Amino acid sequence: MTRLPKLAVFDLDYTLWPFWVDTHVDPVRDRRGQTVRLYPEVRDVLERLQGLEVPVAAASRTGEIEGANQLLELFDLDRYFVHREIYPGSKVTHFERLQQKTGVVFSQMIFFDDEKRNILDVSKLGVTCIHVQNGMNLQTLSQGLETFAKAQAGP
Repeated sequence: MTRLPKLAVFDLDYTLWPFWVDTHVDPVRDRRGQTVRLYPEVRDVLERLQGLEVPVAAASRTGEIEGANQLLELFDLDRYFVHREIYPGSKVTHFERLQQKTGVVFSQMIFFDDEKRNILDVSKLGVTCIHVQNGMNLQTLSQGLETFAKAQAGP
């Protein structure tokens, strides 16, 4: 059986939804009056992880903490997330706190983020990091889980 992570962690802005919550959104509609949406396969991704019994956490550096949490609730995504680290600062701090809260070691975590700098910082901790391009989808999840399994198997 393929080895699965003990914790899957997602960035929010441009990973789960196609905007920055702190600059583009009055929740529900953005400043141009457009309806705020998730990337199309986000719910499917979270459902798949839930079916695999992989806990999910959020790690976001946004300064719009309340807005990010409101959007998770508005989209009914909060039920998937066992932990949320949503506040400005380093993603490394988010992961250190997630490790303290969950007891999951970094090598048993997988992280999905659209920003290369976050991928570089967090990968130094030993977390399997997956760069998300054009939003989170099932293909990115599958590739990420494969990458995680290969890393666990070793050279």
